[in-house]
Amino acid sequence: MTTAALQTVLTVPERFRGPVGVANGGWIAGTMAEALNGGRSAVEVTLHAPTPLETELRLEHVANSVSLSHGDKLLVEAIPVAKDLEGPGFVPFNDAARAEAGFAGLTAHPFAECFACGLREPGDGLRIFPGPVEGSELVAAGWRVPFTVSGEDGVPASIVGAVLDCITGWAHFGPGESALLGRLVVQINGPVTPGGRYSVVARPTGRDGRKMYGTSGIYEMDGTLVAAASATWIAPR
Repeated sequence: MTTAALQTVLTVPERFRGPVGVANGGWIAGTMAEALNGGRSAVEVTLHAPTPLETELRLEHVANSVSLSHGDKLLVEAIPVAKDLEGPGFVPFNDAARAEAGFAGLTAHPFAECFACGLREPGDGLRIFPGPVEGSELVAAGWRVPFTVSGEDGVPASIVGAVLDCITGWAHFGPGESALLGRLVVQINGPVTPGGRYSVVARPTGRDGRKMYGTSGIYEMDGTLVAAASATWIAPR
């Protein structure tokens, strides 16, 4: 017996780019998590190839997985995973906001057009600028959620995924350094409120050759973990 696939069309708007010409990996991961189970339990999203912008892509549900393809080319896969993600550690909002002054991307940014961490106009990009937290291995930023990223049901999982994504890379990167997201496990515990203030925090958790690992979290003002992720990045040869 075979399971019929449910197919829909997804087009990534130019606004949600990461590196020039391709989609932000976290935005894609959040979109896939939402498509699979709403992101309410952990979803592992593997990026096999860059996702093009402004292009009709095939989003396909088969059994307990979701895939994204362009023609015959598999771009992204998402599956549920039986784990509860823990956050990297809470940093109070004011401390997280102060850490932004040390953001390495202000000196040299490899992806200055990135929707999440790029140097774009306020209200267009998210402008998540994580810097080192004194006395720890954490990086953090204060996120003042713009109303321009809110949908009918609040801030969508795609935006939450974008916020959780880039900061795990900046937990490793120095000025001018870069890598590409290979995998992101996302879990969303509760809603993100437009106009709200949150601490976005990440911790590097290891490195193996060209692979870099990290965890991230979005925290409410009282330290409640709203969403978490674990990431695998791959540095260029």
